[in-house]
Amino acid sequence: MKPLEPRKYPVGIQVFSMIRNEHYLYVDKTEYVYRMTHANSKYMFLSRPRRFGKSLLTDTLQCYFEGRKELFEGLAIEKLETEWTEYPVLHFDMSTAKNLNKEGLEGELNLKLKAYEKIYGYDEAETEVNQRLQGLIERAYRQTGKEVVVLIDEYDAPLLDVMHEEEELPKLRNVMRNFYSPLKACGKYLRYVFLTGITKFSQLSIFSELNNIQNISMLPEYAAVCGITEEEMRTQMDIDMELLADKLGTGKEEAMERLKENYDGYHFAWPSPDIYNPYSLLGALNEGRLASYWFGSGTPTYLIEMLNKYQIIPQAIGGRQCEASDFDAPTERMTDITPLLYQSGYLTIKDYSPFSELYLLDIPNKEVRIGLMKSLLANYVKRPAELRTLVGQMAERIHFDDMDGALRLMQTVLSTVPYCENTRYEGHYQQMLYLIFTLLGNFADVEVRTPGGRVDVVMRTHSTLYIIELKLDKSAAEALRQIDLKQYPERFALCGLPVVKVGINFDTERHTLEGWEIRHCP
Repeated sequence: MKPLEPRKYPVGIQVFSMIRNEHYLYVDKTEYVYRMTHANSKYMFLSRPRRFGKSLLTDTLQCYFEGRKELFEGLAIEKLETEWTEYPVLHFDMSTAKNLNKEGLEGELNLKLKAYEKIYGYDEAETEVNQRLQGLIERAYRQTGKEVVVLIDEYDAPLLDVMHEEEELPKLRNVMRNFYSPLKACGKYLRYVFLTGITKFSQLSIFSELNNIQNISMLPEYAAVCGITEEEMRTQMDIDMELLADKLGTGKEEAMERLKENYDGYHFAWPSPDIYNPYSLLGALNEGRLASYWFGSGTPTYLIEMLNKYQIIPQAIGGRQCEASDFDAPTERMTDITPLLYQSGYLTIKDYSPFSELYLLDIPNKEVRIGLMKSLLANYVKRPAELRTLVGQMAERIHFDDMDGALRLMQTVLSTVPYCENTRYEGHYQQMLYLIFTLLGNFADVEVRTPGGRVDVVMRTHSTLYIIELKLDKSAAEALRQIDLKQYPERFALCGLPVVKVGINFDTERHTLEGWEIRHCP
């Protein structure tokens, strides 16, 4: 059998022409491009988390409106579009305007406008950025005889870092509001306006005059406009799944299950197909291994600070029921962390009730869950690397069904690790144990619901299912009694594996496990 040819994956590449001309993998989203550009609204806004394909979509729109038909050969839009009309396009990537003060932001906008003024000319009477943008649109229209397309990628990038700074935010917001203001006044000269961002725009007061923008972020027909679906993987990426399976030394279906566990699970509308994180998926295909690509590409310092500010314990990050207005909302003056978690990609829609109109938000997948919990370890111990090492060593023992050895290891490490301040409350240790068991991600589910209540930890290996109950300053025997009292084992009687009960008691004075009991169910 002939070996499969290596493939080129566009990791970090957001230029559509480069992907097509240099034969990188491209997952065909051009049917969405046609749908978006032939809809009733010519003003559209799309919100998605970072590194989810917003910039590539914007660049694809630019190539389409420039009439570059040759780049779209063999793609879905080739059968839909018949005219391929060329329009003048003004494309502003605002990601280059991060971490700037008012003067720096004005300077960055000046450079962006100058680039197009070299093409369409300028008027010395136009001194303000809004006057210059309006002049550009009108001159481009007159010179080409065609309506103008305006594409603004990451419109909110200049504001994200100062979202909660009362002094700086109004200054930058006024600059951006002024810059964007001609978009309504120039309506008769415009063919299409498309904006992307992370935060919802309406209450940022930037587009107060633009009340006709269609927000497509939560529309089911655009649920998969960014990201990659399993159907796309099984059709357009079938060869890639085989290549990855070869590198992992597994079958194709097992490789896809591992990808699903780590990178799948996003929904930005309901109903919606499962959406895979494109950055992590392409990273795994490119390197031939599963790692924390998306989470590791952005330091979540601000997020961890916000979790601490709102006093969100690890167990309470996911499993949130709320209305759309509670999470598809601006983070500018949020009183709850839910909008930030959702819009940043750390929570996603998992279910929806048409009756109550409530959404269930939860952590999308293993990559995000493990990444968040690792980041939170520093809140509990002064040397979090020791706990990460402990988790790896415990995982090895649990794999070989040595639960007693795993718990002895935990007892030793926790008795020597230096703890952070303010640990003199019971919940601190409960949360730390929750983090440790969560990081045993291949094995453990935490806070598992049963008819009788919630099991602290359910852990499954290839040969055993463990039901674990944790107690603080009580006894392992009491933890076992709760397992029996709540009839937890009955919930898992049909799992096909021997069930083992584990009661653990944590001594908050000694800062480690006081004891544990392990019993096999009959």
